[in-house]
Amino acid sequence: MTGPLFTTVDVIRAKRDGLRLTDAQIDWVIDAYTRGVVAEEQMAALAMAIVLRGMDSAETARWTAAMINSGERLVLPVDRPTVDKHSTGGVGDKITLVLAPLIATCGAAVPQLSGRGLGHTGGTLDKLESIPGWRAELSTAEIIDQLARVGAVIAAAGKGLAPADRKLYALRDVTGTVESIPLIASSIMSKKIAAGPQSLVLDVKVGAGAFMKTVEQARELAATMLGIGDAHGVATTAVLTDMRTPLGLTAGNAVEVAESVDVLRGGGPADIVELTLALAREMLLLAGLPEVDPAAVLASGQAYETWCRMIRAQGGDPEAPLPTPEHVHAVTADRDGVLTGLDAYAVGVAAWRLGAGRSAPGESVQPAAGVRLLAKVGEPVSAGQPLAELHTDTPDAVPAALAAFTEGVLIADGESSPRAPSPLVLDVLRS
Repeated sequence: MTGPLFTTVDVIRAKRDGLRLTDAQIDWVIDAYTRGVVAEEQMAALAMAIVLRGMDSAETARWTAAMINSGERLVLPVDRPTVDKHSTGGVGDKITLVLAPLIATCGAAVPQLSGRGLGHTGGTLDKLESIPGWRAELSTAEIIDQLARVGAVIAAAGKGLAPADRKLYALRDVTGTVESIPLIASSIMSKKIAAGPQSLVLDVKVGAGAFMKTVEQARELAATMLGIGDAHGVATTAVLTDMRTPLGLTAGNAVEVAESVDVLRGGGPADIVELTLALAREMLLLAGLPEVDPAAVLASGQAYETWCRMIRAQGGDPEAPLPTPEHVHAVTADRDGVLTGLDAYAVGVAAWRLGAGRSAPGESVQPAAGVRLLAKVGEPVSAGQPLAELHTDTPDAVPAALAAFTEGVLIADGESSPRAPSPLVLDVLRS
């Protein structure tokens, strides 16, 4: 068998010089990197060349296909239409916890393969692991069985799904090559497409607490992912949503689970309900169930029953008390006025420093760590009034968390008119 007509250095040079990589070059380099033939420093050089030179839509679709083909692609033989959802990461973003059981109750199946948090954005699996007994690691057979019985599963992606992305994601994180829309889009879409859903809704976050800081950046990322979905036969919709301030009143692990349960029982913060329903309507439209009213289903309490079945199916006890912190520190307002700013990134960093997140893959997190907000943007506050609670098992972490949190608080004079809240949904892009 003859080898390729090019070397790793040839591929690096081609992209360095602004050339379009051929399908053969992409297929070979991804496969060789997965097998360890392409060295880490070589792939780092290629990733940097892509950051600087970019990839066109055809290259990006082929790069994604090569990463999907580096492992297995799930086949989900269930009777319901399958629809997945992915968020690009935010602060207080517990929408998946409510959305998966809600969509299952509405008649579709949700194969939600999720990840863990890194830095200021929380991880869905970390949140759910605060529930006693719940387990994230499921076999393919268990995922399929749970989808058939319950209609929803939230689990860790198996090592067999897009292993090339697993390696490349870790490499990009330590080589300054994260900031590339083709690489971000192909990373997200390779994992999602490999999980086997018929359709996909993307929640692309915009603002201080998100990776995409501007609507223009978010729209470019969304359009790129829609193109990949089209190329792979997965009907895809992207919803651009505001992430300047945290979602809901909590950021952390157990605190976000508790808030999600409140929503599933018919209560909870209005913004969580609003965004859940907006995404639910898009998912049901793609699933061919536009006649179902997710608001009525959520209000009925049936989605909470599905939540309980989903948690029990993965070994958890939905009725068990959630972990509570050993230390709670109150953050108070330093003056009278109107709370006009509460930066999502600052809140996320505070939760991370309290122990809710990790600085490197594999680190443990504290189930009870996080931030509970006691005031929302636009509300009047008075000096000494509690604005938030910082929850942690390590009191020594409080000063750094407090410094981060207070950096994001803005209180204007009481006479000032609070800024009109921006809409949660900024735009919807459909393929």
